[in-house]
Amino acid sequence: MSDITLSSGVRQNLLSLQKTADLMSTTQNRLATGKKVNSALDNPTNFFTSSSLQSRSNDLNSLMDSMSNGVKTLEAADNGLTSITNTLESMQSTLRQARQDKSFETASFTIDETAIGTATAKTLDLSGGAIGDTPIQLDLNSTDVAATPATLTGTGGTDLSVADPDLSALDGQSITLTAGDNTVTYDFTSATTGQKADLETALNDAGFTVSGTSGGLDISRADGANVTVTTSAGAVDSVIGLTSGDTSTDGVAGSTGTVKTVDELVSTINNNADLKGKVRASNDNGKLRLENQSTQDLTIAGSTSTGSVDGSTSTSSIDGNDVRADLADQFNELRDQLDKLSDDASYNGINLLRGDNLTITFNETGTSTIDIQTKGGETINAGTLGISDIKEADLDSDTNIDSLLTGVKDAVNTVRSQSSAFGSNLSIVQNRQDFTKSMMNTLQTGADNLVLADGNEEAANMLALQTRQQLSSTALSLASQADQAPLRLF
Repeated sequence: MSDITLSSGVRQNLLSLQKTADLMSTTQNRLATGKKVNSALDNPTNFFTSSSLQSRSNDLNSLMDSMSNGVKTLEAADNGLTSITNTLESMQSTLRQARQDKSFETASFTIDETAIGTATAKTLDLSGGAIGDTPIQLDLNSTDVAATPATLTGTGGTDLSVADPDLSALDGQSITLTAGDNTVTYDFTSATTGQKADLETALNDAGFTVSGTSGGLDISRADGANVTVTTSAGAVDSVIGLTSGDTSTDGVAGSTGTVKTVDELVSTINNNADLKGKVRASNDNGKLRLENQSTQDLTIAGSTSTGSVDGSTSTSSIDGNDVRADLADQFNELRDQLDKLSDDASYNGINLLRGDNLTITFNETGTSTIDIQTKGGETINAGTLGISDIKEADLDSDTNIDSLLTGVKDAVNTVRSQSSAFGSNLSIVQNRQDFTKSMMNTLQTGADNLVLADGNEEAANMLALQTRQQLSSTALSLASQADQAPLRLF
């Protein structure tokens, strides 16, 4: 106060004591807050630089939650892909089990030759099973077939339709007829009377039917053996109307019907292209054994329920393969689970396996991001993997099972490829997480270095200030005592 007068020494010591008190207050504040810069007044440059670094660190910290959710979303998708892969491998195992199973049902039949006979054509009709609704007919017998006569017709020859034509011009010449192993040669003589009748008799006796016509000689063979004519040089060709070397082509030999044996039927069935992989036959001690290579019942028309093949209208059946049929149901159940696994692989409302897009931001400015999605944005389920429900009949053929196995293998490769892609994305996000953590630590350390106080230093300062304060108080006391010296004169 201006009304109070202090000596120079007292005022000097008072100022020193006041400065010490101010320094002690500052030091106490630093010790209390741990910072040497608590406001812009302390150090504007350090204060604002530290605030900027701290703000950026806080911005990055807010992104860590998004990264963490992204990692969990990827882990959920990977869990789904792992389970889908396991399901596909189980489907492969099911198909391989079906491929290896050969427990096909069989039935053996006796051949009733009497009932089959050769009077009419009898068949064994196979339908159902892997064959389908259109029956495949197998002949059980061959019937008697009449021969088609072979014929040679003379044209442009002498009129031999008369009873006794003049054949003296053929004296010393010959005609030879050949039919299979049967050959006959007729030599013409000088006799003119009865020459034609004699020729016809000789040839007819040899199995040839010969008749004279206005165009020469007609020759036929009733047994169907084709006839070849050979004539000697001379007038024979012009008389009989046939040229040496002429051969009939319309003759067909007759045949006697027979009932097919078991071995013949086995060969017929096993060599039938339409029955390959569907029905297999074998000789079971003289019986025809049929194996139904299907999951469906095989119908056999022309056989009786008592196990006899007779070519009648009766039918019997062979059961299908129940093991393969049950495996088809197991395959379809696994397929249904595959779709459910895909639907359940979500996290926080995002399901990457359904084609959802996950965007993760890595920096505070939003210029560094990653978009995570399945290839083409497609859903990972049975449909997109090419896995469809199968029918029991689909497991009839080993070839078809191999085709299904190939399809499942392709699906496994697709899932593994997608899993690898998600794994790469997960690695990127985790690396960015580690980078962001390190970056936050760097920013916070830098910010702290600018504003934090050294506790040890400030404690030492406080101790020094306390000592200084005590000394200043003592000095102030001494200065006051000097001012009190005049009082001792009174």
